[in-house]
Amino acid sequence: MLDPAIASIEAQADASAAAMTNDAAHVVDVLRELVGVLGATVPMGEVILHDLGRLPNSIIAISGDLTQRSVGGPATNYLLQKVASGALENEIGYATFLPDGRALRSSTMIVRGASGTPVAALCINVEVSSWARVRAIATAMLGNDDSMPRPVSRLPTEDFPRTVVELADHLMDRAIEDVLPPETKMKKTHRIAVVQILKTRGFFNIKEAVELVADRLNVSRFTIYNYLNEIN
Repeated sequence: MLDPAIASIEAQADASAAAMTNDAAHVVDVLRELVGVLGATVPMGEVILHDLGRLPNSIIAISGDLTQRSVGGPATNYLLQKVASGALENEIGYATFLPDGRALRSSTMIVRGASGTPVAALCINVEVSSWARVRAIATAMLGNDDSMPRPVSRLPTEDFPRTVVELADHLMDRAIEDVLPPETKMKKTHRIAVVQILKTRGFFNIKEAVELVADRLNVSRFTIYNYLNEIN
């Protein structure tokens, strides 16, 4: 027979876990309704809600089609890296770019539950290239003015993949580019460095990540596991 004291502790733990789950669900439901409201008031942009409990396919609501993503789509490389590093803080007004070169002003708000645990990420992207052209015309007419706002600083490039396959390919491409000099044959040290970068960028949150990177690096999945053990 289970000790009554232990049974009581387990019951309290189960109740606490259930409360946390309900709290997270409530927060997400409120934010889901907010997406449409914000989307209707953000010109030339989009609003996206990520459920951090569903990574990597974390998009659960979207208003606008600026990045041509949809519900069920994956997180960006930038959000995935923030989750992997544990550095889940708000980022407001940073610059990023679409594949066709259009500039965006983006903000990512991390929303926490009552316990302080990160629950969701509410992201707003606004296309600002047109406004940059307007500013250029105004500057040409008015001349240089040091009081005019300066461009926002650019953070590391953020990709907007529409599928998990695109997300995985982008992450692996970037990691290999960061490690391997042009026209250099890949060696073990390069492969380990690639795996380490992918780990810090949250790549291994992706389903079958080990198999994907093993295939890309032309090694066995057991070799990737060995690399991960070496890194740890």
